[in-house]
Amino acid sequence: MLDAICLFDESNPITYSVFKFQKLDELDIEKYRQVLVCPVCAGKAYYRKASKDGKAACFGSRYHQSDCREFKPSAAKVREEQHAIEVNQLLVDSDAMIIDFSRRPSIASTQADKSKKTVVAKVTDNKPAANKHVEAKALKPEQQEAHQPASALQVEEQTQASPEKRIAKEGLEKILHSLMRGSDLASSDLWVYTDEKYRWRAKNLFVNFADAVPTDNGSPRMYWGTISHTDKEGLWLNPADSQDVGIPIEGIKADLQQRFGLDERRDFEGAGIILLGKCFWNKAKNRKIIQLWGQDLNRIFISKSEDSE
Repeated sequence: MLDAICLFDESNPITYSVFKFQKLDELDIEKYRQVLVCPVCAGKAYYRKASKDGKAACFGSRYHQSDCREFKPSAAKVREEQHAIEVNQLLVDSDAMIIDFSRRPSIASTQADKSKKTVVAKVTDNKPAANKHVEAKALKPEQQEAHQPASALQVEEQTQASPEKRIAKEGLEKILHSLMRGSDLASSDLWVYTDEKYRWRAKNLFVNFADAVPTDNGSPRMYWGTISHTDKEGLWLNPADSQDVGIPIEGIKADLQQRFGLDERRDFEGAGIILLGKCFWNKAKNRKIIQLWGQDLNRIFISKSEDSE
């Protein structure tokens, strides 16, 4: 993508060529890069600097409309679209979903991904009276989901006396790709289990960075979106979806880079990201911080843009 529109001043949008944009001073680049959109479909865009090994600076987007002329289908993009289709089908076929945080990123081909079937588990519909009471009890919004114990849908062998429920099991890679490609997951009423104890309605669990709001009791959410850039030291991730949100990675930076093949600052730019984390205000209450839950790398996934390959 050679051009992008800057909406820093929405009353006076400016179209930049990548050649013109990269000549701006560093402060202007950092200021404008989070408000770029595709000039054709208005999908959120990113700017990636030239790499040390000679890759040219470029604009890109993970949010192109399928009919946008800037959208160039590739194996990776086809796989992402397929993930969205599979998750939408999951919403129809399943009664709940377990997030498998231990599932490693897939390196299979698109064809293998298409043939991959959703893992389901058989569970009984029996619910202890105590759990029924919890479901009926009026809870505060931030408590309501976290107080739905997984034991209410305890996995066990199917019996003739109780109907079975289908529980899908998916990893963060497919979940993130489906959200980025417009699946209905983030607006659905599907029960989603983040561990053996807690379950949430999907619409209350998956939060785009643009909609992130600190919770009163530090209750976690699954935050997702794309990365605009890191700070110069590489200790903070700045989402493209919101200018007042930061994700600290000090202490896990090296492991994060190794796990997801993020060799330089450029590799973070335009990458998709999803993490289980808590959102809270900084001391000045002018910036929201989203901290990875327990600093557990299994609870974060970064999908590096193919343009960085």
